[in-house]
Amino acid sequence: MAVLTWDGVHREIDAWNHDTNLRQAFKDSTVWFYQVLARRAGYERMQQFINKVGYGNRQIGTAADIDRFWLQQQLLQITPQEQIKFLQRLYQGDLPFSQRTINLVKDIMVCEQTPDYILRGKTGWLTTTKPNVGWFVGYLEQNKNVYFFATTLDMDKAEDAPARIEITRRSLKDLGLLAQIN
Repeated sequence: MAVLTWDGVHREIDAWNHDTNLRQAFKDSTVWFYQVLARRAGYERMQQFINKVGYGNRQIGTAADIDRFWLQQQLLQITPQEQIKFLQRLYQGDLPFSQRTINLVKDIMVCEQTPDYILRGKTGWLTTTKPNVGWFVGYLEQNKNVYFFATTLDMDKAEDAPARIEITRRSLKDLGLLAQIN
């Protein structure tokens, strides 16, 4: 997996201040990494990808927005229901990407794996809204069943961030899933 070189600009989140690869960038939500990839893809190609997969409202703005369109509330938007439909398509391999790429994304999404289940997901935090919106989307594979989720909540400060995952885990536990988790 290719490593992108950190530009040396110190950022607020320490995990972002070093060279990184896609797996680590996904885990840490390393914005600069995705900005580099978006600029490399370019505006037209990125718009084609977004249109091809039918992601949210498909609005990425202008060429000047290429490295931040997903960070701006007025541009790319997706509802929790649309996010779940997208995740279902990913799970089923029904996206216009190679099986190798889909498998790589699924592998990178693994948050937790035990002999009883696999929990895959991605966190996010939209800070251009008031209140800020934190989210955790993904799916749980357990006993040959798949359970999709999209959790969103208002977050005022960084200390609120772990609640996205904790609320999701508690909800799955309340539904009789993840019973073995404390």
